[in-house]
Amino acid sequence: ARIRMADVPGDPLPDAAALGLAPDPCPGRQAGGRREGLKLLKSFLDARGRPYRAAMSAPASGADHCSRLSPHLTLGTISVREAYQAALAARTRKQATGDSMFVRSIDSFISRLHWHCHFIQKLEDAPWLEARCLHPAYERLPTHDAARLAAWAEGRTGWPFVDACMRSLAATGWLNFRMRAMVMAVASYHLRLDWRQSGAVLARLFTDYEPGIHWAQVQMQSGTTGTNIPRIYNPVKQGLDQDPDGQFIRRWLPELAHLPTPLVHEPWLADARASYPAPLVNHEQAARDARAAITAIRRDPAHAAPARAIVAKHGSRRAGLPDTTRRRKSLAMQGQLDL
Repeated sequence: ARIRMADVPGDPLPDAAALGLAPDPCPGRQAGGRREGLKLLKSFLDARGRPYRAAMSAPASGADHCSRLSPHLTLGTISVREAYQAALAARTRKQATGDSMFVRSIDSFISRLHWHCHFIQKLEDAPWLEARCLHPAYERLPTHDAARLAAWAEGRTGWPFVDACMRSLAATGWLNFRMRAMVMAVASYHLRLDWRQSGAVLARLFTDYEPGIHWAQVQMQSGTTGTNIPRIYNPVKQGLDQDPDGQFIRRWLPELAHLPTPLVHEPWLADARASYPAPLVNHEQAARDARAAITAIRRDPAHAAPARAIVAKHGSRRAGLPDTTRRRKSLAMQGQLDL
């Protein structure tokens, strides 16, 4: 007799505990599956993506207007080619209606699809990228401080915008690119943490962790490539720029919700900070110290030859890239991959 598959009893799928995995609380993580990925792709190219270029920099607006496809691209429920072809078709439609704002946003999205592949190729060419500095001269920079690493990872640095970003990431598994760059830069420059350790923290938190992109970006934002301009973010200014009314901070740091807007960005200026900690370091002095340390390394005559070799091997190539990536040199310097 023929046996139907429906008649064969199935075993229950094991949960995390059955596999011996530690609890991973992330209540706001995105839903998975191809159906969800296709729905995100459609909503982004139909409507959500229109203000993409302007909205991507702030964590709150980025959560709504970035494509949010990165976990699906990482896990394969949506392919890069599929997203690219859908974006080209949407660009044609928006161009026909005269929606130039949407066309520019789609162009930016397409350029980031190109960079997605570019950064993965970096890891293929340098599979040790997660273990040692791309430019060996920068091995002298990182230090280890377990208390600082824990404070940064748990959103207890004393800089409200940084802490709000880290707590948001822990709860949702996602953060827009500019804020990813900022929290990594703060860990490396201001707190002088080893990028391998802080990078591992972020890798465990990101639902869209893609090793090729992640470790190249971790090194780029930590100043260890020897070729990119160091971007030392001011954690207070970033909050004022990207969360001027303080609503994102108040959402994730309820202990500061009672403070008026000017002080919610700098609670140490208030008489009462409630249970919120003081900043781990003076961010302005820490930035100056980090910049001086990097400048000293770059002025060493031995720095130039390895840097030229890195550019020759890992630098972007103009040939074969379409017009939508004309800004690739600028994007490479900034490391923008706001999928």
